[in-house]
Amino acid sequence: MKKSSLTILGCHSSIPTKIFHPTSQILEMKGHYFLIDCGEGTQVQLRRTKIKFNKITDIFISHLHGDHYFGLIGLLSTFHLLGREKSIHIYAPKGLKEIIDIHFKWSYTKLKYYIKYIELGSNKLEKIMENDNVEVFSIPLKHRIYTNGFLFKEKPSDRKLNIEEIKKIPDIQIIHYKNLKLGKDFKTNDGKIIYNKQLTFNSPKILSYAYCSDTAFHLPIIESIKYVDLLYHESTFLKKEENRAINTGHSTADQAAHIAKEAKVKKLLLGHYSNRFPNIKSFEEEAKKIFFNVEATEALKKYYL
Repeated sequence: MKKSSLTILGCHSSIPTKIFHPTSQILEMKGHYFLIDCGEGTQVQLRRTKIKFNKITDIFISHLHGDHYFGLIGLLSTFHLLGREKSIHIYAPKGLKEIIDIHFKWSYTKLKYYIKYIELGSNKLEKIMENDNVEVFSIPLKHRIYTNGFLFKEKPSDRKLNIEEIKKIPDIQIIHYKNLKLGKDFKTNDGKIIYNKQLTFNSPKILSYAYCSDTAFHLPIIESIKYVDLLYHESTFLKKEENRAINTGHSTADQAAHIAKEAKVKKLLLGHYSNRFPNIKSFEEEAKKIFFNVEATEALKKYYL
């Protein structure tokens, strides 16, 4: 199975331009495709990445400011026009269902597929989704309106079979493989115990991704995102605009780096830049003074966990 990855569709705030795209990203994790926020133009960016629309099964909307969901109605409409029949799950604050329902009501559109809405409203870390391979938690953030971040965690995989060693034990048959993958030792026909570690390799490392946008500098999120492999944290402003960040409920690049350092994450990605800063490398330079492994995200670029 491919390694988990994050594709940035848009990483700027507020107003889209010819070169700046509002927030949206695709997380590929253990064969699942999760759309995280859906700013204006998301479906155009999806086409540029060649990610197939039908692969998306779950959509996570952090909050109801337009630069995080204005592209959603268009995308849902395209799903319909393309003949989608597979249902989709949308995790979002209360109010989004009403917005979308009104649109389809007055456009007299009856979707060919079912949308299941999971309304978010908790002010604590809470598991909101789980399947056989992945679990997802909401992360309460601090913004001007109710806002969530999201924590995505892989579930442990089975151990990998060491076929060369297994071939040396004639008693082991294919029917025994499942127990070996689950970590069980093997008992031969003559009663000898073969320890599992002799017959298998360790499971792949469990990977995790945390998405934190939009939010003011908010120390309580540190406990929720400790040790994640990849953290995306908004950095709308540079330190010289810290007062503006405070007044608008956003963070600066150095504040995002401080969160990453205290949470001991493996790598920090910056984004949600204000259009007043055309040189995004300035965000990276500022953050690197505090946290060494940081990168300023760019639209259409893929990052691996």
